[in-house]
Formats: sequence, C-alpha cells, structure tokens
Amino acid sequence: MRTIGIIGCGAMGAGIAQVVATAGHTVRLLDQHASALEKAVSGIQNSLRKLADKGRLTSEVAEAAGSRLHATADMQDFADCELVIEAIVEDLGVKQQLFRKLESVVSADCVLASNTSSLSLTSIAAACERPERFVGIHFFNPAPIMQLVEVIPALQTRAGLAEEMKALVASWNKLPVLTQDTPGFIVNRVARPFYGEAIRIMEEGIADIATIDWAMTELGGFRMGPFALMDFIGHDVNYRVTESVFAAFFYDPRFKPSFSQKRLFEAGYYGRKSGRGFYSYAADAAAPEPTRDETLGRQIVSRIVAMLINEAVDALALNVASAADLELAMTRGVNYPKGLLAWADELGPATVLATLDDLYAEYHEDRYRASPLLRRKVREGKLFL
Repeated sequence: MRTIGIIGCGAMGAGIAQVVATAGHTVRLLDQHASALEKAVSGIQNSLRKLADKGRLTSEVAEAAGSRLHATADMQDFADCELVIEAIVEDLGVKQQLFRKLESVVSADCVLASNTSSLSLTSIAAACERPERFVGIHFFNPAPIMQLVEVIPALQTRAGLAEEMKALVASWNKLPVLTQDTPGFIVNRVARPFYGEAIRIMEEGIADIATIDWAMTELGGFRMGPFALMDFIGHDVNYRVTESVFAAFFYDPRFKPSFSQKRLFEAGYYGRKSGRGFYSYAADAAAPEPTRDETLGRQIVSRIVAMLINEAVDALALNVASAADLELAMTRGVNYPKGLLAWADELGPATVLATLDDLYAEYHEDRYRASPLLRRKVREGKLFL
C-alpha cells in the first residue's frame, strides 16, 4: 500500500500518521479544523526532528517521513488511498456516519479501518455498503512509542484481511496481535482487574493507594502501580473504558466500575492532566508514604494477579486470542512483568484457583468466579504453556 489516509489529527491520529509516514507510505491526514491540522503536522515534524537528534532515526529518514505528510480538510483527497484509518471520537453514530461518507469517495478495494478501543467493530462495519473490507487496527497511545497493535476482524470482514493487515502493521516495526471483536479486545479486557481490584482493596480499607502501588511495583514487578497508572492515563479515558466494557459484557460483575473512580471523573479530577486524581500533582503536594509491610504487600499482589490471570485464562477459554498473542499483548503491549499464562504456570494453577475460591467464599460475589478452564487445568494437573 502506497497511500494511507488518517482521519482525525488528535494525539492518536497524529501518532499513527507519524508511524505510517516513517514506514514509507504517503499519508493524507484529514481533519475539519485547520488549526488542529496545523498543530498535528507541526507536532509530527518536531517529533521526527527530535528522533533524528537522538540518533533513533537518520536525518534523511526523518526528513523523508515529514515530506510524505499531506494535510487536508477535503475528504475527496482520499480518492487514491488504499487504506484509511479513522481515529476520531469514540461515538458509534459519528463513526458510522463517517464511513458512509468515506465509501462514496474511496475505491471499491480500499481497506477501511477503525482505531476504536472500545466500540464494536461489527456495529461500525454494519454502516458500510462493503463491510467485508472493514477491520479494526487499534494502536495504543502514544502510537510512535507503544509497540502493540491489536488487529480485529469484524463479523463481516472477509477471510484473510485481518492477517493481511497484521502483516502490514508488522512492516511498520510494530507488534500486531489478532483478537476477536469482543468488548475491550485483549488489553482493555484482561487489564480491567489491575484497576478494579486495586480500587476494591482501597475502598475496603485493606490498604491505601500508596501502599497498593508500592506492593504492585516493588513486590509485583509492575512498572507503575494501578493508581499511578490510572492517573497517568486519565480518568476521563480509563473510567469511560471501564464503563463501556461493563455495559458491553451485559453488566458482568467482573467488570463493574467503582464509585471512587466515578466521583473523580465527575469532579473533573482526571489525574496528571488536571493536577489531581487519586494523587495530587500540585507543586507543593507531598507524596504519600506507603506502609511497607511485605506480608500485606504480597497479599495485595496475590489478589490482583490472581484476578488478572483469571481474566487471561477466560479470554483463552473463549478463543478471544491465541495463548501466544495474549502473552505478547500483556508483556510487550502494557509491559507486565510476565505473561499471565506463564505466571499462572509459575504459581501453579491450583494456587491461583485457591486464591479465587477463597475470595468467592468470603464475598459471595460473581466477580470472583474462576474460569472453567482454570478449574479444568487444576483437575487435569496440566499447565497453560
């Protein structure tokens, strides 16, 4: 594919445009707002120069990538595109309307893709006259840095197209994984307990946020604790994804949002971007001190990791993705210290199951139900990998 169109020039759209241009494609970047287009192109050019200054790109590659960017406010300029990726607001109706309009411009064999992180690809594709050429290509922010890309066929997607897109994404020096069109795909599904169970532990008064973050980083090996990470992502993003996944799973208790995060979202306390979230980011704010109790810390890690493993096991049981792609998504995509299936094998499936069953016995809540596949592995004495 020589010419690729990107619709939406926010942080995500601009990041994708940079990735695609650096890989050698001509890029048409579309947005209805001239100021946003100008800002996006300037930002991409600055980013390319910084990469060249740091030696991560040669000056020739950076200059060539910048020259391949073509900003436009006219969708008619997409007539020669062979692939178009939209990265606009997460609104089903708006996306459907966009693709209806786009189909009247592009050629019959142009591939259409959405960067949605939480909406049904099948629902978006249903608005297209040729839904068989529609696919999900989900980048993570910031796109130039994050290696993982989820490739998701809709129910209508023609056989083989997802694999073709996976190969194309790999040629962009990314790590693509294939996943079914289920809520949250891989990462936003499997990672939900990292946030939800941490909040539950905090709400119950078992440990405060600083202690939970300390336990998950110092004892669990995660790069960021759940509360620091939620503040970094932004509660306007993280809470909305949790709420969306919960509704999409027909209100399964495993994905239930918390009132603590909802109140932060309602107050506009989004985290780092607003100066306040679970932590305060005011210049004079003192960082809260964790309680460095290793016994408590290991209990926290055990509980949250068991929930994460259970979610990965359930995704495997329901063929959301292959074991290899599940492991790749969580280690290289969101930098977990270990693949969750490998972690289950290391701890022993029976140990993980015992942790979940103990939680269920204590709370009698369906959020702690163990995956049938986990029970089967224990019964058969087998590992996952």
